[in-house]
Amino acid sequence: QVQLVESGGGLVQAGGSLRLSCAASGSIFSINVMGWYRQTPGKQRELVASITRGGSTNYADSVKGRFTISRDNAKNTVYLQMNSLKPEDTAVYYCNAKIWVNNYWGQGTQVTVSS
Repeated sequence: QVQLVESGGGLVQAGGSLRLSCAASGSIFSINVMGWYRQTPGKQRELVASITRGGSTNYADSVKGRFTISRDNAKNTVYLQMNSLKPEDTAVYYCNAKIWVNNYWGQGTQVTVSS
C-alpha cells in the first residue's frame, strides 16, 4: 500500500547539521499530516515536528529554533533540517504519515550526535 523511506541519518558532532528526508510511495491520494518522531531506549516515541498539508507546523519545545520541518506535497516528501545538534538529539528518527484513517511509519533512521 504505502511505504515511507527515510534517508539522511548518520553520525555528527555536536553543533553540526543533518537533513532527514522521507519519501512516501504507493497508493497515495492525499497525505493529511506528515511528521518526525524519535525514540531512545527506555523511552516512548515522541513527536519532534509535524506539518499539515496546508503548511501548519508544530515542534517539540526541545527543538524549536533548531529544527525546521518542510514538505513537498507534489513529491509526497517531508524533510527535517536539524541544526545545532546536541547529544540529547541522539535517537532513532521515524517518519510518519497520516492518510485518511490510516497511519504509516517508516523503518527509522539512526541519528547520533557526539560531543
